[in-house]
Amino acid sequence: MDLILTLASPAGVGADSAQAISIWGFILKGGIMMIPIGITSLVALTVIVERAVVLSRGNVVPPGFLKGLRKILDAGAIENRDKAAKYCANNDSPLARVMASGVRRLGRPLELVEKDLADTGQWEVLQLRKRLRVLSVCASVSPLMGLTGTIFGMIRAFQTVAMSGEALGKAELLAEGIYEAMVTTAAGLLVAIPAMICYHWLSARIESLASELDRAAVDFAATYAEPLSPGHVPLSPAPPAPPDLNSAPSPPVKA
Repeated sequence: MDLILTLASPAGVGADSAQAISIWGFILKGGIMMIPIGITSLVALTVIVERAVVLSRGNVVPPGFLKGLRKILDAGAIENRDKAAKYCANNDSPLARVMASGVRRLGRPLELVEKDLADTGQWEVLQLRKRLRVLSVCASVSPLMGLTGTIFGMIRAFQTVAMSGEALGKAELLAEGIYEAMVTTAAGLLVAIPAMICYHWLSARIESLASELDRAAVDFAATYAEPLSPGHVPLSPAPPAPPDLNSAPSPPVKA
């Protein structure tokens, strides 16, 4: 209640100091379970900021990269293969690594090029999804920790009732345990809700970026990969089977 009144009060002399003290007191009232909840919130915040930076479109699909790669390959895909590989190596991004795997396979059958592109693309998507499981765990565990703190607070309140026969008539003797119970519940939910929202937002962003990587790989294979490698000799058709002499009709016997 002190926290709500302090936050709702108009700004004045010493208002910032009073607000900070009230928030700190609000955290302290939550009891021991506020420590793991606070650690969980820091972990979730770190993952959200780190993934948001890594998953920016410029870091995954650099602007102008495909245009420069096509310019090199259009002058001769096989002849400029080493130059294109060097161009990809100079750009440290998931798209560049996917394209580099295809460039190295130029001149091989189309199936081999597509397989390398698909394998590298799957690996890069896995790297994009790194640490998202940690964020999901934070969103799932923090309400449970808040519930645990609620149980501890209610146990404390009923313990007060059990130890003092006059506690039933005095709300202030029960207030501390109930206060602890409500604070931890609120803290757990305040961590879980933003973490869950950011988890789904990051997951949707990864799906969009993975779709762009896949489209770029398909275009590369369709444009520059050869259906058959140079020097490939197709199998000649099998020669016809010799006639079965046993089943052939016997010539007519002259009388």
